[in-house]
Amino acid sequence: MEAGFNQQKVPIMDDAQIWRLLKERALDSTAEGVVISDCTQPDMPIIYVNNAFTTMTGYTRDEVVGKNCRFLQGSDTNTTAAEDIRKAILAQQPCKVEILNYRKDGTAFWNRLSITPVRDDDNVTTHYIGIQSDVTRRREAEDALRAANNQLKRDLQAAAQVQQAQLPKVLPESDRFRFSWRYRPCQELAGDTLNILQKNDEHIAVYVLDVCGHGVRAALQSFSLSQDLRPRAGGPELNAPSEVFKRLNTKYPIDMETGMFFTILYGVLNTSSNDFTFTSAGHPGPALIRPGREPIILEIHSYPIGISSDTQYASQKIQLQPGDKLILYTDGVVEALSAVDKPFGEERLLRTIGRHADQSIDSILDAIMKSLENWACHVNLRDDLSLVGIEAL
Repeated sequence: MEAGFNQQKVPIMDDAQIWRLLKERALDSTAEGVVISDCTQPDMPIIYVNNAFTTMTGYTRDEVVGKNCRFLQGSDTNTTAAEDIRKAILAQQPCKVEILNYRKDGTAFWNRLSITPVRDDDNVTTHYIGIQSDVTRRREAEDALRAANNQLKRDLQAAAQVQQAQLPKVLPESDRFRFSWRYRPCQELAGDTLNILQKNDEHIAVYVLDVCGHGVRAALQSFSLSQDLRPRAGGPELNAPSEVFKRLNTKYPIDMETGMFFTILYGVLNTSSNDFTFTSAGHPGPALIRPGREPIILEIHSYPIGISSDTQYASQKIQLQPGDKLILYTDGVVEALSAVDKPFGEERLLRTIGRHADQSIDSILDAIMKSLENWACHVNLRDDLSLVGIEAL
């Protein structure tokens, strides 16, 4: 040996020691918190935590070794998760929970905890290993999203209440006519709307309209139209359907960006002469029921509002006799799909009406709605449904 050199002996490790060191380094390198408890000792004390655990909780190894893991729990810890852990340990079964824990500085964090029993060669549980992940940001994001969704739901419900407040509350009284209506939106907010409006002593305006689409945009358009069609002082145009359509066609051109447009059937009933004068803009014609005859649909072909500025809307007039009934409806009625995507259709609508033709207008509208719900299996109605009925007494 040369002078001036000190020879330092390097400890020689066997394979078991090498594997033990490798496992410890691997556990200390993982980003997940790892804790091992000894269930052969009273109260299952912690015997090992890795670096990620100390970083996550703020405790040092010396501060946690010898304690039970429940020291991380606090006043707001969810008792259900804590009870799930207790039951799993009693049953010596694995368990996964998300539990509110507390760091050394008192701040709370959401801990996604997975515990697994470790058994010896005799299948006796000797230890539990817990894997911990801080999922606080994800939980906070979920809570924020849930709160936003709840607020959106409340806003939609409030908007739906405002929209449905435009529907008829009190029907016009007449000793010669009876009125009825049904309305079922397929979502909170609808593109359909309807009304029965007393214009003056002799004239009652009736309409159903359907804005293309659903949701907020369609509902806003529908609400705007319902406001626009309400009687105003000095508004004789409500007694002339073709003039109403001329004004609407100028005011509501089709939105080329969204393709949004609407259809409408608008009529005015003269309660003195029994004349019903109506105009359609791309809308299904009304169904007419006359005693002793098969129900028919009064077809009137025209473009929806706003498609062309040059469209001329012609009116039709029909005189209603005692016992006659008229039913106005939106296309959601005839386009309602069955479970195999077959539309309800005009023929089925007329058959349904025919079976109940001798009943009151209320009963006929109820029968139509029931048939539609049965046809769509009560859950397959993908469009709004609107019905207005007029019965001559």
